[in-house]
Parts: sequence; structure tokens; C-alpha cells
Amino acid sequence: QVQLVESGGGLVQAGGSLRLSCVGSVTSESDASINVMGWYRQAPGKQREQVATITTSGLPNVADSVKDRFTISRDNGKNTVTLQMNSLKPEDTAVYYCYAAAGQYLGGSYRYIDYWGQGTPVTVSS
Repeated sequence: QVQLVESGGGLVQAGGSLRLSCVGSVTSESDASINVMGWYRQAPGKQREQVATITTSGLPNVADSVKDRFTISRDNGKNTVTLQMNSLKPEDTAVYYCYAAAGQYLGGSYRYIDYWGQGTPVTVSS
């Protein structure tokens, strides 16, 4: 029903910046509506963790570990979400996944379904 495609990952030196983008798309047969969007990340051997989310009204929720360095934004009309990452540290190295919750009628009821992008790797060297 919903496809998420990320871009912008890569290699960067510590202290540098990257901007991740994610574009959501809905199939023509679906009337799904994308609601909350955000970014998660997963480092090797670790569990996936929430980095930042943002509501349709633009209210952000950013993890304390990156709150002073990362900024999340979105464009509701284009179903896109971006993550501006500044002052990157080696511990930010991970695969970053775009997330979206989409509301849709399934099984006779309206509910939110979680969708995930394929992931884009970010490597920060020291």
C-alpha cells in the first residue's frame, strides 16, 4: 500500500553533515493516508532505535542522543520526510530506516499500519 524510498546516506568525516530524504508513495488502488513519519537507525549487533518522528502538524520528537544535532522536517503534500544531521559522530554510524504510519481501511476498520524503507547506510569516520 505504501512504499518508502530513502536517499542521502553515505560516508562522512566526524563533524560533517548529511541530509537524509524519504519519499512515500501510495498505490493507486489504495486510499491510505500517511500520518506520522520518522527515522530509525540500527547499528551492527544492536537493536533498531528511534531517532526522530514528526506528526502531520509538524510536531517533532527527537531522541535525546541527537536532539542538539539532528533536525526532522516533512512536506505533507509530497509525503516526504527529511533528517538533517549535523556534527556527526562515529557513534551515529548505522543503517537509517524511514518510517511511516499510514491510516487505511483494512478488514472493515480504519487503522494505522507501519511501513519501513529499505534503509540507507550512514558511516561516520573518525
